[in-house]
Amino acid sequence: MAQANSPVVVIGTGLAGYNLVKEFRKHDSETPVLMITADAGCNYSKPMLSTGFTKNKSASDLSMADAGKMADQLNVTIRTNTRVTNIDASAHTVFVGEEAIEYSKLVLAWGAEPVAVRIEGNAGEHIFAINDLQDYANFRAELEGKKRVLIMGAGLIGSEYANDLSNGGFEVDVVAPSNQILPGLLPEKAASAVKNGLEGLGVKFHLGLLVTRACESDNGVVVELSNGEHIETDIIVSAIGLRPRLDLAVKAGLHVNQGVCVNRMLQTSDADIYALGDCAEVDGHVLLYVMPLMTSARALAKTLAGEPTDVNYGAMPVAIKTPVVPVVVSPPAQEGEWDVEANGMDVKALCRDDDGALLGYALTGACVADKLALNKELPAILK
Repeated sequence: MAQANSPVVVIGTGLAGYNLVKEFRKHDSETPVLMITADAGCNYSKPMLSTGFTKNKSASDLSMADAGKMADQLNVTIRTNTRVTNIDASAHTVFVGEEAIEYSKLVLAWGAEPVAVRIEGNAGEHIFAINDLQDYANFRAELEGKKRVLIMGAGLIGSEYANDLSNGGFEVDVVAPSNQILPGLLPEKAASAVKNGLEGLGVKFHLGLLVTRACESDNGVVVELSNGEHIETDIIVSAIGLRPRLDLAVKAGLHVNQGVCVNRMLQTSDADIYALGDCAEVDGHVLLYVMPLMTSARALAKTLAGEPTDVNYGAMPVAIKTPVVPVVVSPPAQEGEWDVEANGMDVKALCRDDDGALLGYALTGACVADKLALNKELPAILK
């Protein structure tokens, strides 16, 4: 058992980790906190990674503070470039290799990882999944002097990067197995409006197809698609999805499903271990977005400070950063009937149940102005 003066240990210094500690310090300024991160520990906003070319921002430009400044600001200890290798819940101990570190409470804020790319060919070093600030820095360095980018995936991240890279002056191809962009988020007419806007920037879509091979060539990379078509490009972005990191939680014997399973107090199956952000499955919900993360940070901070607090998710609409056609969407949690009004790039799609209650919406273009009024009608995700 850990000593009473053992620190609260937070694994991860992304939006979840830093915002949790910021909120915790509002309630408790003295309890020792140790943050452990596998990267350099810079404080940055991950959603801004898909706006960097539009705003002409380097990785250092996107960093708001380094780990030293954050440690001073939050009165915590931060161990950077350090990877936790094991968790012994019964001993209240995490391990960095052979080094044992005791905790009073442990918070898992280690996020999600990109789905692995499995394609044939020898161009693996030219495929980038941009999941953190260092990934972004590596990607920008590789793009120096190049103009062609192929994006695998047409979901939220793929669509945002298509817009951002086009704004940055790059020639962009998007390949995805779905028959529309933003599948699962937007109904077809809304998706078509966004696709048309991106095509107006020069983005070329290859939908209903997979990348099967990527090989180096004298002129960059040659990508082969599942229909036999070939595309020449310089660099590939993998935006095929994220999944919560689970390996250490499984090794520690914690309950997992799609994410690390937590209750409404963000408590795992072990009473002194908590999880929030992209790695957590909260009462059956895995929400890889900023708004639920921030809501979770505020609730968990109170719990860690001695005021047990359930997290409540109200309406959680998602803004998709495709400025050529602005998008706000609140995907319905259950089946309903869609009513769609479309006028060019302006689409208002409302999903209602049999009694007429609003279940969700998708707004594009000028119709995003209706979001505030519609949010008042939306059901809460977790009451």
